[in-house]
Amino acid sequence: MTILDKITADKIKEVALRKSLIPVSQLEQSVLFERATISLAKAVSSGSGIIAEYKRRSPSKSVINNSLSVQDVASGYEQAGVSGMSVLTDGKYFGGSLDDLLLARAAAQFPLLRKEFIVDEYQILEAKAYGADAILLIAATLSRKQIEQFSTFAKSLNLDVLCESHNEEELQKSIMPSVDMLGINNRNLKTFEVSLETSKELIKQIPDEFVKVSESGISSVEAIKELKPHGFQGFLIGENFMKTDNPGESAATFIKQLD
Repeated sequence: MTILDKITADKIKEVALRKSLIPVSQLEQSVLFERATISLAKAVSSGSGIIAEYKRRSPSKSVINNSLSVQDVASGYEQAGVSGMSVLTDGKYFGGSLDDLLLARAAAQFPLLRKEFIVDEYQILEAKAYGADAILLIAATLSRKQIEQFSTFAKSLNLDVLCESHNEEELQKSIMPSVDMLGINNRNLKTFEVSLETSKELIKQIPDEFVKVSESGISSVEAIKELKPHGFQGFLIGENFMKTDNPGESAATFIKQLD
């Protein structure tokens, strides 16, 4: 059983519990539910392309940074000129929560991605109700039918969809019109090794109508300069900025060096 299998099994139980506590009608009555969303796909393809993450910890790295408020990080990232912010909302493994999304939304106007292990349409309604503009779907944990179901439902709520793959098989089942962005995760889920070669190889199979995003292991300006000529427009940066005392400032310095 991989860590992803374990997280998914726990997530199914967690979502069942939340559904029993908060009805769909309550989510739909949220103040933010009627808010006009901002397209992350458009922001990525027209701006710096950086999707910067707010992440306290991870299963592979344990604690990354527990001392920073999500509001400060969100406003810092926005001032730095990132295209959007990824907010981890998983509690058990990443120390996040839906409240992080709510606080980030209150602090900034740029697109927010709810980064979560989505196993149910209910979580997509939550994303909308808590102020997200986009959701992440992880192809490794979903069937083609589920990717189609969840992405179509997200589009009906005007949410953008980033679908993430680790290999050719996952990528092939993710290519469909209801997905806006196709992400290539450079981390091998079996070994946890990271290689940019994964992105370079798999991008050859992504049709031009999709916004192409490289994820994991992007910690240097050189990595982005290496990936851009292959056709990548977006770069999800998870730990690089969060490891510092001032993620906004380090993102700003990073983006200036991209020119």
